[in-house]
Amino acid sequence: MFKKEEILQLSYDELSKLPILNLILRRNEIIKSIETFPLHYPEPHDSGKSRYITIVKITTNEGRVGWGECIAQFPEAAMATATVIDTGLGEQIIGEDPTEVERLTIKISNAIIGNPFTKSAIEMALWDILGKSVGLPLYRLLGGPVRDCVPTKFSISGTEPKRAAEIASWAVSIGFQAMKVKVGLEPETDILRVRAVREAIGEKIKLGVDANGGWSPSTAVQTIHRLSEFNIQFVEQPVPPLDVAWLADVRSQVNLPIMADESVFNLQDAMTVVKAKAADIISVYVGKGGGLGSARKIAVVSEAAGLTCTVGSNMEMGIASSAMIHLAMSTPSINSSQIPCDIIGPLYYEDSILCQNLPIKGGEARPLELPGLGVELDEDKVDHYRIE
Repeated sequence: MFKKEEILQLSYDELSKLPILNLILRRNEIIKSIETFPLHYPEPHDSGKSRYITIVKITTNEGRVGWGECIAQFPEAAMATATVIDTGLGEQIIGEDPTEVERLTIKISNAIIGNPFTKSAIEMALWDILGKSVGLPLYRLLGGPVRDCVPTKFSISGTEPKRAAEIASWAVSIGFQAMKVKVGLEPETDILRVRAVREAIGEKIKLGVDANGGWSPSTAVQTIHRLSEFNIQFVEQPVPPLDVAWLADVRSQVNLPIMADESVFNLQDAMTVVKAKAADIISVYVGKGGGLGSARKIAVVSEAAGLTCTVGSNMEMGIASSAMIHLAMSTPSINSSQIPCDIIGPLYYEDSILCQNLPIKGGEARPLELPGLGVELDEDKVDHYRIE
C-alpha cells in the first residue's frame, strides 16, 4: 500500500501501472493485433480421436495480451473460425480501446451474421485484457463472488449400463456429488443405464439426465414418468429444439423439472422459452450464445421469470472453462448449489496448454485469483498442437 506522499512522487508511467488508476488515467492503449491458432487436441485413452479449437490472442500496443477460445467439431471448422477472424472480423477491432468490451461486442456482432462461438472467443479475450488492465480477476469485474466455489457435475455418456455404472462409481470416488447421464437413445436402454447408475452411486448423489433432444414428445413423456422412480433432479432437453411448443407440452405432462439447452442459443430464444412456460431451468453457455455478456443477459431474463440457470458445456478447454467459472462465480441466478455446472472439460483431457491448471477438483471449480481470466498459455504446446 502506497502512502499519499509516495504516490505524489510517482511518475506518470509508474502511476499507470497501479491497478485502480489504470482506467482513470485513460492511457491510449489500443488493440495492435489479433492472432488465431487452430489446434487439434488428442482425446484421452489412445482413442485416436481429436478435439478441435481455435485460440484467439489479442495484443495491445502496450504488450498486454488477452486470450479467447472457440470450440469446434471438425478441423475444417477450427480453420474456418481462424479465417473469419483473420480476413475481416479481426480488422473491426484493430486500433480500438480493448476495455470497451460492450461496444466492441456490438460492433463485431453487427459485422457478421451468426458465428456465436467465434464472437465469444473475441469477447473473451477482451474481458481478459480488461481484467488485466485493472489488476482484478474477471469475476470481480462482473460484480464479485456470490458463492465460495462452483459445484460441478460429472457427465456420463450413453454407454452400456454396466460401463456407465463403473464410470459413475469412479466419479463419486474422486469427489463428485452430482452427475448426469446421457439418454435420448433407445428408451429401454436409457432406463437400464439410469437404473445402473443410481444403484452404483446411491440415493444421496444428485442425478439428472440429458436427452440432447433425442426423444419425440410422446416418448419423452412416457420415459420421464418411468424415470421418476430414480430420484431424478432434472431432465435436460428431452425433445428436439425445432418447436418450443414440444418442450412446453412435455413439461405440462411430467412432474420432473425440465431444462432447456439446445432450445436456447440467445436472448430471444430465452424469451421464447419463458413465454411458452417450456422449462424450469435454462442452461447458459459462454460459447454458443456469443459470449459472457449474452450469457449474463439470458441469466437475468431467467431470474426475472423465476427460472434457475446452470452453466452448460461443449467440453471446452482451459481458457473457456476459466471464463465459465468466472461467470458462475458472479451470476446469482446460476444456482450451482441446486444444479451443479458442467465445467469439467479440463478433466477430460490428458494434456493442457495452460501454464497453470485450473482449480477444478472433486466436484468443485474455483477461479484462478489472477487478473482477467487468470490463464496464460504454454505457447510451445500451442505450436505443437497447431493445425498446419
